[in-house]
Amino acid sequence: MRILFLGDVVGRAGRTAITENLNRLKTEWRIDFAIVNGENATSGHGLSAAHAALLFEAGADCVTLGDHAFDQKDMLTHIERDERIVRPLNISKQAPGRGARIFEASRGRRVLVMQALGRVFMKQPYDDPFSALEAELRRHALGAAVSAIVVDIHAEATSEKMAIGHWCNGQASLVVGTHTHVPTADAMILSKGTAYLSDAGMCGSYDSVIGMDAGEPLRRFVTGMPGGRFTPAETPATLAGVVVETDDRTGRATGVWAVRSGGQLAEAAPR
Repeated sequence: MRILFLGDVVGRAGRTAITENLNRLKTEWRIDFAIVNGENATSGHGLSAAHAALLFEAGADCVTLGDHAFDQKDMLTHIERDERIVRPLNISKQAPGRGARIFEASRGRRVLVMQALGRVFMKQPYDDPFSALEAELRRHALGAAVSAIVVDIHAEATSEKMAIGHWCNGQASLVVGTHTHVPTADAMILSKGTAYLSDAGMCGSYDSVIGMDAGEPLRRFVTGMPGGRFTPAETPATLAGVVVETDDRTGRATGVWAVRSGGQLAEAAPR
């Protein structure tokens, strides 16, 4: 099975790149299941119900969120109506929605998608991501209860993401980092068959400061003073992410490729 994971969608440019290209890329890359992180799709801050629907219409099978999960208030109720949206496991126990869901992919294969928030350098004191993931991994054996498991670790620190990768090694098909918006060059298969990438990057304009128009971030860096609101850059976006190929019998990765399409970055496709 081939699973595509695309990094954080940022603003209108990211949404447009998804709607204009995702279904085409799924065909070209022979994708069986597509996951999109929609964390910053609405004005760079969270995901609205309308924009969630747009991502699904464009070809996403599952949308994950992150630390901005409920910045758009309608998501508080919409996430209970649309089970294709996955929020972090380790936020408040009173949060609506779920942090892990099983989806049906092509030919009846079952894919478990889950997400956790890191704690290093993050603004909020989230619950322990390791124990949150461990509970779900114990409930769903890879290659038995489910055909594949994808873990989205939404975190700042690459060290914490790598630790999660090793923690899940042999228990997940793919562990992929999100949140920092810059694609990393370390796509690999770990010793027990789990594919890993520290950060999928973003689906947004790279002629920017992590997806935002450079003016206000530059002003803040130079002056040290807050001012206007960050606004997403509007130049053509790059779709960035990762494709993992899995063994249907074991759920372990047999191939992994960082992928990029359009915009500022060099093109990269799976073999």
